[in-house]
Formats: sequence, structure tokens, C-alpha cells
Amino acid sequence: MSGDESHQKRALRAELRGRRRTLTSSELENATAGFTQHLVDLATDLDAHYLTAYLPAQDEPNIRPFLSWAEDNDIRVLLPVSRDDGLLDWAVSTDAEQEGIDGMPEPVGELLGPIAINDVDLILVPAAAVDRTGMRMGWGRGYFDRTLGSMEKCPPVYAVIFDNELVDSVPTELHDKPVNGVVTPSGITTFPESAA
Repeated sequence: MSGDESHQKRALRAELRGRRRTLTSSELENATAGFTQHLVDLATDLDAHYLTAYLPAQDEPNIRPFLSWAEDNDIRVLLPVSRDDGLLDWAVSTDAEQEGIDGMPEPVGELLGPIAINDVDLILVPAAAVDRTGMRMGWGRGYFDRTLGSMEKCPPVYAVIFDNELVDSVPTELHDKPVNGVVTPSGITTFPESAA
């Protein structure tokens, strides 16, 4: 792990965040419809009854319609709550939200602790970009890499990204964790078993 990868990541994150901010409201609406359909398809195909997701921040893909669908279809959803020690607590999805440590939206509710994630069928994570081998580049806080790295038996993990964020390669460091696939507005991509 070197400072070079870290610098490359910072530059790429800034570029990707800038791209997301130039999307028009029409492009965002169309993307949200695509994300929702493909997330529903993924949850249905995997027969997921218990999953983790996240409340999207302003520049992240809008998965809120999918979260509503999951609730309407009796799928239990855990949402992350960041802690000062760099770990994630989990809370059952509710309508109440608050701003978390890093300014991210988080659920208000009973905290279930970091190991609550061990029983889920599917994990949905945010990402800045994912490469074609399944390596995920997050936004630099490391919460999800630590969480995934601590799990003994990990269910399928899918990152939710825009189409142009599935790239040929991303700068990686030792702590970075791969994902099993990505959900984009145009579809679901699952990587070969050896990737994750």
C-alpha cells in the first residue's frame, strides 16, 4: 500500500463526484427507475428476505424507492449507523432519519450492534467505482471494507453505482474488499466466483 494509490483514489473520487453532480434531473429520474427495477430483480432472484442497504446521500444513487418496495414486500432491511471507532452499528429501517458522524443520513432506531449483519441474505453497499474484477473503491471512510473484512460467512455483496462507474481498474490498497457484483441503471453485473 503506498501513498500513490491513496492519491489516485482521491483524484478519482473527486472526478466521479463531479460527474455525479452534473447529471440532470431527467437523467437522475431515469437512473432511479433503473436502479429500482434492477434492485427488485436482484432481491427477487436471490430470494432475499433480510438484507442490508444504506440511506443514500445527496450524490449517491437514489435507492429509496427500492427500500420502500422492500418494506412493502416484508423484506427486513438493516441500515448502517457509523460509530466513532470506525465500525458500523445496524438499525432496522424506519421512516425516521438523522445526520450521522460524517454527515451521512442514518436511521433512527434501536442499534443492533456490528454483528447484526451476520444473518442477512444480501448486502448492498455504496461505491465510488468498481472494476471489472469486482474490486470496489469506496468513498474513503473504510466502514464497509472493515465490515466485510470482519465477516466469517459473507452473503452476496453488490455495489450500487452509475453505469460509467464500472471501470477497467481502480487503485487498490490491502484493506480494499471486492464485491460479487454491481447494480447500475442499465442492469446487474455479477463477477466470476473467483473475484470475491
